[in-house]
Amino acid sequence: MFLQRTKCVLFWPQNRQGPVSTHSAGPVTCVQTETRGIMPRQLPTIYDVALLAGVSRATVSRVLNGGALVAEATRRRVQDAAASLRFKPNTQARLLAGGRSHTVVLVYPATDQHAATWYNLLLESGALRGCNRHGLQLETHLVYPDPPHSRERVLRPIDLGTCDGVILAPPFSDDPELIAMIQARHVPVVCVAAGPATRPQAAGIGMDEQAAGFELGQYLLSLGHRRFAFLLGPKAHFAADERFGGFCRAVATAGIAPDDILTSRGRFDFASGREGFDAIRAGGSAPTAIICANDEMAAGALHAAHEAGLAIPKDLSIVGFDDAPFASLVSPPLTTIAQPIFAMAQKAADIIVAEINGQRLPYELTRPRLVIRNSARAVTGG
Repeated sequence: MFLQRTKCVLFWPQNRQGPVSTHSAGPVTCVQTETRGIMPRQLPTIYDVALLAGVSRATVSRVLNGGALVAEATRRRVQDAAASLRFKPNTQARLLAGGRSHTVVLVYPATDQHAATWYNLLLESGALRGCNRHGLQLETHLVYPDPPHSRERVLRPIDLGTCDGVILAPPFSDDPELIAMIQARHVPVVCVAAGPATRPQAAGIGMDEQAAGFELGQYLLSLGHRRFAFLLGPKAHFAADERFGGFCRAVATAGIAPDDILTSRGRFDFASGREGFDAIRAGGSAPTAIICANDEMAAGALHAAHEAGLAIPKDLSIVGFDDAPFASLVSPPLTTIAQPIFAMAQKAADIIVAEINGQRLPYELTRPRLVIRNSARAVTGG
């Protein structure tokens, strides 16, 4: 049985002003082709040698690459195990002995929907720009966050020794057990947009979600709004609940309790924005403003409002969070809170480099920025 294996490199031009266009990919160039026989059984790995010799993977790597600080008896045991298994050191073993792969892994959630595509693109482009500045490669891993195997998939490149550090996006950056498992492997980890539970646990960068919700709440109060509905994000995204918490703090200054706010939980996508709007209308509530935990749901709510014959913002104000690329293109353009995702991802790359080099940094919070457009207006009589 033979396998022809072709190794290809995709040259993708970078836009110096931001993320690359998904329509601007350059040519694919094949740089190597080889044909080789494949054994009917799996070839032995460095883990097999370590298990047979009764030592760690790192010790096997050190021995096979002529490293020092290994007892002679241990060295012979590893060599005998490798010989009996007919194990041949490869590039990965040499990489492990050298201690650096010059690669950072970015982990963000895979989804069957397309709602988060823009978010992932900005996240990846920002991290790529940051890694390039430091001469590092970026490897992206899209992982379905559903248990039970999501943690195993995140840990795989770490256990294979193919990365120097890991950047986690939500909801993985909100998983304290996963972060602890990475840290137990002595691999630096940086969290992007983490919730309050994991911020003390690892370095990272994120927007102050509580402050964002508070600022949006204050703005709507200043326009005279007193009857609100809030479309929440998924339960796994604690940052979205932080936005709601900040909003509740703001409206509490006007005597409005959380129970006075009608809520519906969505999935951060267009469809759940429509569904949330319909649920609010079906409940007989008549809010003057709907706050959506992200701009995708706000766009869905806008669409549903138009279909219901409402004029936005004359009959109803609708606002969102994130300032997605389409937020200025919908009708009317969305009032929202800007989250600097591209810049945050760049900063995450800077932080992971510092962590790789032995620095221990605290979690950083950026200030939110209110972007006022045309989807909210003043009311009288609340």
